[in-house]
Amino acid sequence: MAPPSHLVALNSAGLRFGTKTLFQDLTFGLARGEKACLVGRNGTGKSTLLKIMSGQQELDEGQRFIQPGVTVAYLPQDPVFNQDETVFEHVKAGLRPDVGEADYLVDAMLDHVKLPGDRKLTGLSGGEGRRAALARALISDPEVLLMDEPTNHLDLPTIQWLEEELKNFRGALMVISHDRAFLNHLTRQTFWLDRGTIHRLGKGFEHYEAWAEEMRENEEQEFHRLKRKIVREEHWLQRGVTGRRKRNMGRLRNLQDLRQKRAEWMKGPGTAKLQVETLDTGGDKVITAENISKSYPLAGGGTREIIKDFSTKVKRGDRIGIVGPNGAGKSTLVKMLVEKIEPDTGKVDLGTNLTMLYFDQKREDLDPNSTLWETMSPGGGDSIMVRGQQKHVVSYLKDFLFDDGQVRQPVYTLSGGEKNRLLLARMFAQASNLLILDEPTNDLDMDTLDLLVEVLDEYDGTLLLVSHDRDFLDRLATAIYAVEGDGTVIEYAGGYSDYRAQKALSNSGTGAPEAPAKPKASKKEASSRAKSSAKLGYKEQRELDSLPGLIEKLTEQSEKLQAEMADPELYSKKPERFQEASKLLEKVQNDLEASEERWLELEEKQENLKAGNL
Repeated sequence: MAPPSHLVALNSAGLRFGTKTLFQDLTFGLARGEKACLVGRNGTGKSTLLKIMSGQQELDEGQRFIQPGVTVAYLPQDPVFNQDETVFEHVKAGLRPDVGEADYLVDAMLDHVKLPGDRKLTGLSGGEGRRAALARALISDPEVLLMDEPTNHLDLPTIQWLEEELKNFRGALMVISHDRAFLNHLTRQTFWLDRGTIHRLGKGFEHYEAWAEEMRENEEQEFHRLKRKIVREEHWLQRGVTGRRKRNMGRLRNLQDLRQKRAEWMKGPGTAKLQVETLDTGGDKVITAENISKSYPLAGGGTREIIKDFSTKVKRGDRIGIVGPNGAGKSTLVKMLVEKIEPDTGKVDLGTNLTMLYFDQKREDLDPNSTLWETMSPGGGDSIMVRGQQKHVVSYLKDFLFDDGQVRQPVYTLSGGEKNRLLLARMFAQASNLLILDEPTNDLDMDTLDLLVEVLDEYDGTLLLVSHDRDFLDRLATAIYAVEGDGTVIEYAGGYSDYRAQKALSNSGTGAPEAPAKPKASKKEASSRAKSSAKLGYKEQRELDSLPGLIEKLTEQSEKLQAEMADPELYSKKPERFQEASKLLEKVQNDLEASEERWLELEEKQENLKAGNL
């Protein structure tokens, strides 16, 4: 029986798919006011568990408990729509029966998610469909809200709106998401589904990784104790007295149980093996765009300006994050920059010997009816060239966590995360010096996402990243192109957090942001350093090259803020602005101090390397 405080709970829950036990003897619940995340690797059963809690799927054993009168709303990872319905009808169906017509509530919700009610569900984009499903779940005003990857395909303004809505939600919330920033800002409890067992942490996701590492270390110690116990049992059986046959049989069964337990532990969760090779060809210049613009005709006449008079220079090694609302023109900008579409005005020049690979979020390059094998080897045969070496198709797909039974299955049977891994597998089989990744993080589990970040961080080519994942951009981007939606594109230095800080500073009236500080050293200079026997690592050298520009920008921001706060009338006439400027100044000065210390540290390390002291 669930505790009275739980609105929904599972007791001794178990589920099997064929001969595979997904989980067994799970007991946990959600109380009013709890905001929890459910984490675990792809394939562990997170989505299935959410379906069971919502009543969408039955258990093989155990019970699901729900308090009488409690309404549960469930947002699936891939919503299925009645294509004959309008958006308005779909959202209205989520209203509680006792609310009545209440069309004004539907109109207000559609205004929040920026969807026209008269649109048919058929033909909605991925982001529009996700917003329609969100609107239906939220309008029901449930006591329990279960959400599977709610931020997939959403733009950043909608994600931030959703965060605020869920922060104010008073019921019980459980969410599955790969979006670290979303989980960090929102959750207060963490449930970890790992190899059929659920572990609970009474803290939010920001504490999960340290906790999981501690759990793994404890498990490793227990595993070593188990191995020693197995050795002792085997030794006893080999030397046991034959006459004590009954006792021997009992210990033999105990030994078999121990071996089974060890085998289960040794299985562990798999880890994808991602690698990407950089072609050492081409020069320092990758993309030069001069005053490029693009407009599209509107159905009712006239045109809509997507990109207006944008100029930029992209050099080898740059990592450009591209952000903006859905429909603002991010994909259009990328396609112009790589000459997939022509600008209406202006021009684009690409560098020489560029080999680019393109990750398309719509997965249009994947034939849903082809098998995984055919996708990797369309010309037939059982092997492919992977970064210059021959490799068996099945062996290579196993590196991306596909098992033997999946390689002959059609692509349409794969989950969203599996399709993304298949695309990455096909991309990373080839060498390149320019990677374009359009929303690569959707549906990936966090471990694969972390590995993808590590691989891209070591990539020596150029990256163009279209993403709504704030943590992903902060960990990779050296500059941000913000596509505003009115044709304007503004370039900012740093990752997503830097872009937000600079935009806030610009909006506060303390000065418009300058173009981002690109690395001061040219690629030839970097190449010369790379040939030296005493050198910093690639990542450290790039960091050292970029720090002077960052320090200069932070110094200017600090001086502007200090000058503003020196006005004796600021505090009396604009106390709120005084407080805002004071907080910004503190952050800028802290960032400046940290940047200067890091620059000195790297300079000293470089000098010691040259002198042979390290």
